[in-house]
Amino acid sequence: MADEETKAPKPRAPRAPRAKKVEAEPELKAVVAEVEEPKEVKKPAARKSVPAAKKPVRKTTAKKGESPLDVLVYDSKGEQSGELKLPAAIFGQAPNVGVMHQALQRQLNNARQGNASTKTRGDVSGGGRKPFRQKGLGRSRHGSEREPSMVGGGSVFGPHPRSFRQEMPRKMRRLALRSALAVKANEGKVSVIEGFAELEAPKTRAIVELLEAVGVEGTALVVLAASNEVISRSAANLTWAKTILAHNLNLYDLFTHDHVVIAKDALELIEETFA
Repeated sequence: MADEETKAPKPRAPRAPRAKKVEAEPELKAVVAEVEEPKEVKKPAARKSVPAAKKPVRKTTAKKGESPLDVLVYDSKGEQSGELKLPAAIFGQAPNVGVMHQALQRQLNNARQGNASTKTRGDVSGGGRKPFRQKGLGRSRHGSEREPSMVGGGSVFGPHPRSFRQEMPRKMRRLALRSALAVKANEGKVSVIEGFAELEAPKTRAIVELLEAVGVEGTALVVLAASNEVISRSAANLTWAKTILAHNLNLYDLFTHDHVVIAKDALELIEETFA
């Protein structure tokens, strides 16, 4: 009997009755509906569109034809005297970017002096005596005061005078130069001048007015067929202009100047030299 009493299940406590849902009164429902309804937002009145002011169109002095090889020719006063077609063998070259980059790197490396130098432990004066004895001081062992680890010692892997010169085939050099001139022609940055007869004496103002009349904006590279002291002295004080002979054309000068102004007699020399 004792076992049956222990095994008998305990009676469960009665559950609390669930609360009934209280329905809101109709008046309260109407108030809640009015609060929840979104109010209509009044849109601002559309502004009248004002036509944008037209930017003034800048008149360019350079006038190109259908082909980038067609350029205007100017006289020594800066007035247009006709048109000219640039030689296609030079200015019609398909630009080769890889060759241009290689030629420019070669020119920059060949211009380096390569005279940087440092002294090794054998070049530094002194250091013949052992600074302190080998053992007994608790310090690291040294045999010279000019070791690289010591203050005032030599350098381990420092630079020494050497040549940075690079060689490049002539055909590749000429291809790079033709590509650079073709890029200038495609951008419309090439102008031709018949001559500089009006410049009888060196005058900076005269060369400035001439280059501005040609349409130069920015830096200018003036290419001459032969040396002209009047032109070179007139442009000597201009930081944004440089004169160069036709057979001395190079990539660095072409890349560092925006506009190329070529004398008419220098075109034939350029074609003979670099074609």
